[in-house]
Amino acid sequence: MKINELKIGNLTARVPVIQGGMGVGVSLSGLAGAVAAAGGIGVISTAQIGYRDPDFDRHPIECNFKAIGEEIRKARAIANGGIIGVNIMVATKRYEEYVKAAVDAGVDIIISGAGLPMTLPEVSGDAKIAPIVSSKKSLSVIAKYWNKKYNRKPDLVVIEGPMAGGHLGFHIEEIEEYTVSKTKDYDEEIRQIIALADEMEVPVAVAGGIYERADMEHYLEMGAKAVQVATRFVTTKECDASEAYKQAYIDAKKEDIVLVKSPVGMPGRAIHNAFLDKVAAGERFMRGCRQCISTCNPETTPYCITEALVNAVKGNLDEGLIFCGSNAYRANKIETVADIMEEFS
Repeated sequence: MKINELKIGNLTARVPVIQGGMGVGVSLSGLAGAVAAAGGIGVISTAQIGYRDPDFDRHPIECNFKAIGEEIRKARAIANGGIIGVNIMVATKRYEEYVKAAVDAGVDIIISGAGLPMTLPEVSGDAKIAPIVSSKKSLSVIAKYWNKKYNRKPDLVVIEGPMAGGHLGFHIEEIEEYTVSKTKDYDEEIRQIIALADEMEVPVAVAGGIYERADMEHYLEMGAKAVQVATRFVTTKECDASEAYKQAYIDAKKEDIVLVKSPVGMPGRAIHNAFLDKVAAGERFMRGCRQCISTCNPETTPYCITEALVNAVKGNLDEGLIFCGSNAYRANKIETVADIMEEFS
């Protein structure tokens, strides 16, 4: 199958692969820059992006704003003129200010989910904007609102399916219907979203469960113009996570990948480990608030998701939450970004 380049307005990616944004600290400048340099779209996750700053525990949001600019500049230096994007969750506290920080740093495209990014056009400046949706209804609501209030349409639509990693835009019951009992076929929802996007003349990228070229070809044949890939890029030399984090993917078996209830109120997918056993046993790990997600209630939540994700990315796995996609168990070696992008070219 001939693979065509991806055009998003005046941006052109030689390889129609968007590297999915992964927080905390999994996709920063190293990974994003390498993917962009190889012809795809490299994406930095802004989720608690400033976690390495010595002042982070006292001033997390300010450290995050500072790090956004720093990571985008570092990615540009690696990208060799390639496309750099950011992923910003709508549920992030002070969401619009995160968007402005990325725009001020000159990011090319802003990809935004974990809620409906209704105000995104208001603060996106010249950056391209791409909502993440999981249903035709969500895209319809966003598109109508953006058109009426801002006379703007999405530059790209990312469809994130139930096989994705991290926080998921589905109820647990829906995920099980699509992935366990398979009483529902998510491809039908994808077709409907692509049809609506085609009416708006907006390209679509499909995300969730895409691990190899055959997965991409399946969605391109359905009418998508690109795919978003995250889990495959974790086990690369260029990924910004610790070597221990990457090894957890390589060591994982299919049965180790489980659905979890995140303390911020969303379902998620992660690798089963000692930390999840402690949470299941009722242990509480709430030590301060790092001002991340607006839906979190520090008074009742069992653990700080920021602390758990930071522990994991640094390699303290027994005290950390290891988010992953449904195909993490397929990783069996450390690869290079260039090799993966060549496979998808």
